Amino acid sequence: MLRVGGKAGCMACRNLVSTNMGVRFLVPLQKLHPLSRAIHHRYSGNANPQRGPHRTAARYFTSMSRLPMRPPKPPPGSGGRNYQQQRNFWVARLAARLLKLRYLFLGTAVGGGYTAKKTYDEWKDMLPDLSEYNWVIPDFVWELSEQIDFDKLAKALPEMEEISKLLPDLDKIGENFTFLKSLLSSGVSLGSEVKGAGLHLLLETSGDPPLKATDSSAAASQDASDRQYKKSSDKEKVDQLQEELLRTQLKYQRMLERLEKENKELRKVVLQKDDKGIHQRKVKKSLIDLYSEVLDILSDYDANYNTQDHLPRVVVVGDQSAGKTSVLEMIAQARIFPRGSGEMMTRSPVKVTLSEGPHHVAIFKDSGREFDLTKEEDLSALRHEIELRMRKSVKEGQTVSSETISLSVKGPGIQRMVLVDLPGVISTVTTGMASDTKETIFSISKAYMQNPNAIILCIQDGSVDAERSIVTDLVSQMDPQGKRTIFVLTKVDLAEKNLASPSRIQQIVEGKLFPMKALGYFAVVTGKGSTGESIESIKDYEEDFFQSSRLLRDGMLKAHQVTTKNLSLAVSDCFWKMVRESVEQQADVFKASRFNLETEWKNNYPRLRELDRNELYEKAKNEILDEVISLSQVTPQHWEAILQKKLWERVSTHVIENIYLPAAQTMDSGTFNTTVDIKLKQWTDKQLPHKALEVAWETLQEEFARFMAEYKGKDQDDIFDKLKEAVKDESIKRHKWNERAMDSLRVIQHNALEDRSITDKPQWDAAIQFMEETLQSRLKDTESVIRDMVGPDWKERWLNWKNRTADQHIRNETKNELDRLLKLHDDHTAYLANDEVTTVRKNLEGRGVEVDPVLIKDTWHQLYRRHFLQKALAHCNLCKRGFYYYQRHFVDSELECNDVVLFWRIQRMLVITANTLRQQLTNNEVRRMEKNVKEVLEDFGEDTEKKTQLITGRRVQLAEDLKKVREIQEKLEAFIEALHKEK
Repeated sequence: MLRVGGKAGCMACRNLVSTNMGVRFLVPLQKLHPLSRAIHHRYSGNANPQRGPHRTAARYFTSMSRLPMRPPKPPPGSGGRNYQQQRNFWVARLAARLLKLRYLFLGTAVGGGYTAKKTYDEWKDMLPDLSEYNWVIPDFVWELSEQIDFDKLAKALPEMEEISKLLPDLDKIGENFTFLKSLLSSGVSLGSEVKGAGLHLLLETSGDPPLKATDSSAAASQDASDRQYKKSSDKEKVDQLQEELLRTQLKYQRMLERLEKENKELRKVVLQKDDKGIHQRKVKKSLIDLYSEVLDILSDYDANYNTQDHLPRVVVVGDQSAGKTSVLEMIAQARIFPRGSGEMMTRSPVKVTLSEGPHHVAIFKDSGREFDLTKEEDLSALRHEIELRMRKSVKEGQTVSSETISLSVKGPGIQRMVLVDLPGVISTVTTGMASDTKETIFSISKAYMQNPNAIILCIQDGSVDAERSIVTDLVSQMDPQGKRTIFVLTKVDLAEKNLASPSRIQQIVEGKLFPMKALGYFAVVTGKGSTGESIESIKDYEEDFFQSSRLLRDGMLKAHQVTTKNLSLAVSDCFWKMVRESVEQQADVFKASRFNLETEWKNNYPRLRELDRNELYEKAKNEILDEVISLSQVTPQHWEAILQKKLWERVSTHVIENIYLPAAQTMDSGTFNTTVDIKLKQWTDKQLPHKALEVAWETLQEEFARFMAEYKGKDQDDIFDKLKEAVKDESIKRHKWNERAMDSLRVIQHNALEDRSITDKPQWDAAIQFMEETLQSRLKDTESVIRDMVGPDWKERWLNWKNRTADQHIRNETKNELDRLLKLHDDHTAYLANDEVTTVRKNLEGRGVEVDPVLIKDTWHQLYRRHFLQKALAHCNLCKRGFYYYQRHFVDSELECNDVVLFWRIQRMLVITANTLRQQLTNNEVRRMEKNVKEVLEDFGEDTEKKTQLITGRRVQLAEDLKKVREIQEKLEAFIEALHKEK
């Protein structure tokens, strides 16, 4: 470091010295050149090295650094000491120069190496990539290239003449490379880049240059026989090389499959490890599962496949028995579909969502059961379940259905996509099919294919004449440009065997035979036609066939056009490409639809919540359950009063007509009581318990309906009226009364009717009141019947201008005649004698009235009934004071009130029966009714069609559409976000 007077010198001089010396030396100021020291001492006082004298110093040092380095002459008088100092200075300068050269060489080496590497990389990038063509080279070449020490071989070649005999024929190698060039131009898939480089190295180290075109002049000097022999041998060599190419390709394909299998097992292990914490953390759905959920919601939202649904899916179409279901099974890697021989098996669309998972399983969208596809019993159960669902979806009188069955298949190594298997297209309707089956299948197929983003997987049977194909015309109508169609030719093994000209297969897969266009053409083999074949055996058979097939050997088919594995990869790539191109546009469509629906709701229902059908059903369910609970809060007094009243209304006619009136015809007290006891016993044994249970059941129904009607008026939503009525009817229909209580009820009623003891006056008065009310009610009804029989009286005729009919006139005359008879015989019996009927008839004929004897007896029955009831009411009034005689057992008393005792027995039986029925209602039947209502509500809740029928209206439909559109939009946004993350 430069220092002046013990302090640091200026930065300009220090930098100049260190820079011009090549390295940063710490040089003392005294050892500098005298001129440099003088300049420094002169200008060291300036602090700015870039201004004034220091700039001059800088110029000086710079110019001085360019001067040749020779030692200056020592000044006179300086002596040896000064000369030694100057010599030391120039030695330091020389060392600095030499060190500077070292850094120049080092920098040049680094820069040159970087430039060489960059040039090498540019040349390497310009070379063609031969990594896909390495499969052509046999394995022995790679083994040979690894074993041979090429350096030793190159050194030994000049000294070994015999080694030339071991070298390959370069002429044949050139011809082979000519053939390889033609193969490369046709697009055959080959091996890796490293092995291609190995072959090039082997040929270079062979010692001779490759065969050139000018070398063919040597072969022209051979005679004709040699040329002929050479041509034949060359042809054999080409055939051998082609066979070697196919064997090598298949060998590497097996290696790839083995690696894929190992990879599949490893992925399975990884996924199983991820599955261990499935209950401890939230499960993240896969990309294809998110997309499948969107399609499921759309399927439920619009069963008619609305044009708004333009989301991609792979639509599998083909003629019946063309093998489309088998192709789908090969892609899914499991025999999951019902199989038949020549008959229609696919009767409805089946949406299959393929995704990767740790286990090979299948799950229906609406079911939690997992079918293990590695077990034959689960596969059989799955096929049976699919067949049942198909038949269930088909309506009566139809053959196919448009209802979609949704199925998910997961397994290691399965390509992710969504496929829809459609019913096979038919040309004619056979016996047992509906007349519109053909048109229905065309309609379903067109509905799915008209989606502009749907990928059409067109399946064509290769074993039949191409002219018989129906589906190709249909596909060409839906996709005339072939921008979203993939053509698949099945049963190629049968086609090769049956066709006289295999070139037709080449024309088909090149798109030259059919008028339709397609993105790609594939040829596959889906087994030998046996229903018991496994997927692995089919794969092996397909591989063996194409290995030995001359279609591939002769170049009619290309390697990437064969096997279902290549097809699966191509379809998956096309599917996801279509998804990425269209999904965001579809999300915008649903966003606009959501805005329109929300605007309509705000304008029409601003104060109501957006409850969909399921939410409205839950609200109605709670209301109905509240009403049923209110049924259990009815008081016992209310139940007993209703039951007693209804039971008497039901049995009063029988008591009056069949028990009381017949017994009252006798004047003897003993005969009256005996008749009453007999008739009551018969009534109790046969009819009374059944009548009581009927009354109780009807009462329960009426009370339940009454509560439902009362709640209906309490600010309840009228949108639930149909639902409540249906729940009420179905609950009553399902309710079965517990008839085990009938026997005990019969015993209770029998004991109540046998008791004749009235213990106190209030009971007596109550019996008289009950009897009086009953008789008055019956008398009123009887008088009404008589009035209808005889017509209006003179007052009504005068005031209301009414007239009697001819029949009423006859009955009125008959009534007057019978009234005179009753006045003469107050104690007349209930029936007229024949002579009395004849007398009345003759009297009426004398007045010019023709009367039928039946009419006379009918009129007499009503008149006598009124007469009897009037007398019974009079006797009832007399018995009001008869409790004293009854209590003292005055049998011979003129006032006998046996009829009062009868009515007391009936009344007591009614009270006890009502109490018994009330206990059964509150303890058992009401609870069972509540249970029935809950069961009906649960059943209705699971029946979507039932809810749709019972909860209707624009408000419901609008809420349903809003819910679906929001759900679709949310699912689409989640899917798009996951899709972007995957990119």
